[in-house]
Amino acid sequence: MTPSLLTLLRKVDTPTVCNAIEVAQGRRGFDAFTRGSMLCSAPSEPAIVGYARTAKIAAVAPPSEAPEVIRERRMAYYKYMAEGPAPSVAVIEDVDFPNCIGAYWGEINTTVHKGFGMSGALTNGVMRDLGDLPEGFPVVAGSVGPSHGFVHVREIDTPVSVFGLTINPGDLIHADRHGALVVPADVVDQLEAAIQKLLTTERIVLDAATQSGFDFQAFQSAWEKFEKSRV
Repeated sequence: MTPSLLTLLRKVDTPTVCNAIEVAQGRRGFDAFTRGSMLCSAPSEPAIVGYARTAKIAAVAPPSEAPEVIRERRMAYYKYMAEGPAPSVAVIEDVDFPNCIGAYWGEINTTVHKGFGMSGALTNGVMRDLGDLPEGFPVVAGSVGPSHGFVHVREIDTPVSVFGLTINPGDLIHADRHGALVVPADVVDQLEAAIQKLLTTERIVLDAATQSGFDFQAFQSAWEKFEKSRV
């Protein structure tokens, strides 16, 4: 991922990237995105962009393993998150889903992960401390709740599932208030041009629709130009 692509990805929303991937692929049908409604802690901040650092947690019941095992895995988790290639995104599957109760993402944990230089977090689980989370570290989560329950790390660096999207360690993630997607590795080199083309062609219709006297005939003309530009 080039610096210019990273800058662009942070400026555009996830629906734009979703469409641009189809432009790069030359066909409709891209489906590596989340399903259902998710919540974003900072909807006005730039999108979350980075390579996935994955883990699984649970919180409904206390851990069954020995305390020293849980502590050791917790430290291994933080080391793993701290040492990932930048930019990175924490992607956490709560295995209690859809009955998640443990808010893993609160003021302390978000501040720690931001301190590691990470871009944000994506989870099917719970977040809390809204209003106290640090700027520059958005969380896209499945729900909001008050408690951390018995939250503990179960697995590190394994494939995870978040709202129907399977994410592997190292996948390139784009996420915002609309949800998240995985950028296919084979379109990364084409993605910047595809986004620019998409934004340019969309202006054909958008600009026409905001002009005085816009009517069906003006729409039809603009739409024909739009269709031709997409070929």
